[in-house]
Amino acid sequence: RISLCRTTQRNLNDRFGMKILHTSDWHLGHSLYNHDRTEEQASMLEQMANLVHKEKPDAFLLSGDVFHTDQPSAAVQRMLADALVAIHNAHPAMTIVCTAGNHDSASRHEVFRLPWLSLNVHSIGQLSKDDPERHIISIPGKGFVVAVPYCYERNIPEGFFQQLLDRVQELNTLHLPVIMMAHTTMENSDLKGHDFKRSFTTGGIETMSISQTGRGYDYLALGHIHHAQWVKGGNHRVRYSGSPLPVSFDEEYEHSVSIVSIDAQGDEPDLHTISIENPHPLVNLPSTGFARWEEAKELLKDFPSDIPAYIRLNIKHQDFLPPTALDEAVKLTESKRCRFCLINLEKVEREDADGETLTIQQFQEESPLEIARMFAEQEGKSFDEDLIELFNQAVNTLDEE
Repeated sequence: RISLCRTTQRNLNDRFGMKILHTSDWHLGHSLYNHDRTEEQASMLEQMANLVHKEKPDAFLLSGDVFHTDQPSAAVQRMLADALVAIHNAHPAMTIVCTAGNHDSASRHEVFRLPWLSLNVHSIGQLSKDDPERHIISIPGKGFVVAVPYCYERNIPEGFFQQLLDRVQELNTLHLPVIMMAHTTMENSDLKGHDFKRSFTTGGIETMSISQTGRGYDYLALGHIHHAQWVKGGNHRVRYSGSPLPVSFDEEYEHSVSIVSIDAQGDEPDLHTISIENPHPLVNLPSTGFARWEEAKELLKDFPSDIPAYIRLNIKHQDFLPPTALDEAVKLTESKRCRFCLINLEKVEREDADGETLTIQQFQEESPLEIARMFAEQEGKSFDEDLIELFNQAVNTLDEE
């Protein structure tokens, strides 16, 4: 009888299983050197809805950094709302789970949480220490999603991830697949494309070890790192989906979404990725390495006039470029569909500067809060939660003015 029950249970799991679409780091509202990217982002969102219609996943997981800033414009918020409705309509039976990332406002994710539930959209912005079951989302007959938003690591209670997984284990009497979501920097990750990183943080998030996320999930759907990858040491269960669109010229790799299927609890996830097409690709000239100024100008001059790309010139030099360099580059693209963005300089011979420095590009890509944290660290100051709150208040006041 026991053998028959186990066989029956296994057959039920095989029949149902769980299929998810894992994505993250949409960065809606991001502009590239003052160039508006609404067209690209709208194209990406349309592709998401089309993929949902084709793949019909049981769950659509968006693992943080939905917006590029914690105060997106009304137009950008409307873009997200329209997209989620379209994604829901593409497969109404699907559960959608969105968690906040470090670029998002946690409270903004929470404010419309109840209305979104009418479309089976679960928006999780804040870590709930008093009501941890709020992070557990049951997908009847399919599995469980444990949705953990970004939180300053020191504010995450010790053993919080395992506490959630232990509760799921109690609820999971049918032994259905268990998915966990998190937005963090995971140890042993490939950080390619994240230009500015220190030994213990990337993009302002401290590095976590896989062991800190507990045991008992079948797949950990990560956000924050833009390079899609399985994380080393994760036993083919810990994955970054990567960003669907590049936000930096250094993200020279395929951008995609991850389609993951799991037959039953304990089974290894089955993966296939689907590329997202970008109507305005980010192009480096030359494609690899650096060129002299005159050589780079020729490459820009010869760039096809009918390709709507963003262009970065990678220049090596010893002294200084001509003061007219930027104007020359702009003029070379006036009759083309491409958009010149910047000159990325590398000195052939340079003395190592004392302390930690940023290039102009790196400075523009970092948030004000992260710049402040870097400065405090270099000055040997403690940038604690109280200071973070005061700093954010000052930034918000400045934005309002």
